[in-house]
Amino acid sequence: MLDVTGWPGHSAGQHVDLRLTAADGYSAQRSYSLAAPADGDRLELTVQRVPDGEVSPYLTEVYSLGDPVEVRGPLGGWFVWRPAETEPVLLIAGGSGIVPLMAMVRARRAARSRTPFRLLYSVRSPAEVYYARELAQPTRGDDGLDVTYVYTRSTPQGWTGKPGRIGIADINRGGWPPEFEPSCFVCGPTGFVETAANILVALGHAPGRIKTERFGPSGG
Repeated sequence: MLDVTGWPGHSAGQHVDLRLTAADGYSAQRSYSLAAPADGDRLELTVQRVPDGEVSPYLTEVYSLGDPVEVRGPLGGWFVWRPAETEPVLLIAGGSGIVPLMAMVRARRAARSRTPFRLLYSVRSPAEVYYARELAQPTRGDDGLDVTYVYTRSTPQGWTGKPGRIGIADINRGGWPPEFEPSCFVCGPTGFVETAANILVALGHAPGRIKTERFGPSGG
């Protein structure tokens, strides 16, 4: 959580750049998606700790209350969802790619929007689900949000399917028919995003309704 005096607000799906500067003047910058809708001067981020990373171990283990950080943003105006939009929404997340999509889920809840949302979430194992409790126990305002999981390495006890990468059957089962003309948001590692986007197009979704955001290794 960051309190940024004079923050101008942001839309769900946008991100910020954080710059950290050491005492010797060395600095490092990383981009992080905003994990929640605008809330005055307060920003919420979700940082995935990369063991050999340059910035995330500092943010998750060393950075503490009152420490300074430079914030640039909000950034990005295309990969966003706004509560005034009413067409069905399909969110497809791979791993930590859930972060900007969770901001959209939370923005929908805060606005008490009745726009139907479907979230298809691919993770390696149940232990690696971000926001697990929040997604498992929907709160008031989450009516119309459907969540489907894809597990690529290990599955929960009692799960009937086998682990595997996201495929046509998963998107058919957890998504919307193309004739519903949903807005599709896909976020995750580059390979995952390309696969999911190609499947959507193959199923008949209009490319112009598919918005993607991808990430890869940085720093270290």
